[in-house]
Amino acid sequence: MPPNTLISSKDLISYRKEMACHILLFALLALASSRVMASDPSQLQDFCVADLKSPILVNGFVCKPPMHVTADDFFFSGLDMPGNTSNQLGSKVTQVNVNQIAGLNTLGISLARIDYEPYGLNPPHTHPRATEVLTVLEGTLYLGFVTSNTNNGNLLFTKMLKKGDVFVFPQGLIHFQFNYGPTPAVALSALSSQNPGVITIANAVFGSNPPISDAVLAKAFQVGKDTIKYLQAQFWVDNN
Repeated sequence: MPPNTLISSKDLISYRKEMACHILLFALLALASSRVMASDPSQLQDFCVADLKSPILVNGFVCKPPMHVTADDFFFSGLDMPGNTSNQLGSKVTQVNVNQIAGLNTLGISLARIDYEPYGLNPPHTHPRATEVLTVLEGTLYLGFVTSNTNNGNLLFTKMLKKGDVFVFPQGLIHFQFNYGPTPAVALSALSSQNPGVITIANAVFGSNPPISDAVLAKAFQVGKDTIKYLQAQFWVDNN
C-alpha cells in the first residue's frame, strides 16, 4: 500500500484480512515442504543407482552413470540363509538396504531378515528414518513398541505373533521382538527408507564412544554411579 495514503477503516480491515490469508498460505506451504523434506529423496527418473564409491556427499547417494548400471545393481542373494545368532542376544539382523542393493537409492524402501534362537531377543531399538512392517515367517514372537512422551506417560503396545502374522512399528518409536518359543523363529521386515538407520538403546546409552558422563546417567536413571560404571563396562552386542 503506497505511503502517505489515506484509507478508510473498511479498506484497512480488508487489507489486514488479505495479509492474514497470505501469511496462512505461506505457513501451510512451509509445513508441506517440511513434510516432503523429512522423507527419503524421491526419484526424478526411472532409477538412480547409488554410486557407493563417489566422494560427493549428498542426502542419499549420487547416481551412477546409466551406461554403467547392470542388473546386479538391483540384485541381492542369500536372504534364504539363516543369520548367525551365536551371540549374547541370540538374534541376527540381515539388512538389505541401499548399501547392499545400490538400485534402492531414492526408492524409499528396504528389507531385513531377522533370525532368533529359542528365547532370542532383538533388543529395544529405533529406526529414525523408517516405519517397519514385520511378518513372522516361522515361530512365535512377543513384540511391541513404546510411544513418545504423553500426558499419560509412555504407552506400551504389545502382541504375541505366530507364523503369518504382521505387525507395524511406527517410525522412530522404540520397539523390540522376543522369541518366546522353544524353537528358532524367523521374521521379515519391510522398512520405508532406503537407509532406515538403527539406534539400539542400551548400546547407545551405555556403549557410546566416548562414554556419556556417569554423573549424567546416574541422575537420569536414578541409580548410583557404580551401577552406571558396571553397565558401561559391559560388551554391548550389535546384532545388525
